[in-house]
Amino acid sequence: MRIYQQAFRLREKRRGFHLITSEVLYALPAISEINMGICQVFIQHTSAALTINENADPTVRKDFETYFNKAVPENDPDYLHNDEGSDDMPAHLKAAMLGSSVTIPIRNGRLALGMWQGIYLCEHRNQGGERSLIVTAWGE
Repeated sequence: MRIYQQAFRLREKRRGFHLITSEVLYALPAISEINMGICQVFIQHTSAALTINENADPTVRKDFETYFNKAVPENDPDYLHNDEGSDDMPAHLKAAMLGSSVTIPIRNGRLALGMWQGIYLCEHRNQGGERSLIVTAWGE
């Protein structure tokens, strides 16, 4: 079994849902050396998240943003944690709902994503800054 790992940073992205599949593959090209295995992508932040979903129609990503903004509104007077602005606590809640990692099978040196699937960075802050990720792949 081989294990590969690489930490990398994504440049700052505006608030919203962004496809990052190509950045993940660029960060760890050794995925191509694994015939059968697993790839885990982990984000080292509490106000942004990762998920897998539609990779073709950009309106899906806009609808994700609309849904999460309705589900977790800003300026809720019941939030106690707002040190960094009105998007602070909502960003943490949205990240908790979506999660900090995704796991994808590797098959024949490629991520075994479905035809219409891609990895999203879910940026919940207006100014989240660069984001640090770790991608780990293991297998034979």
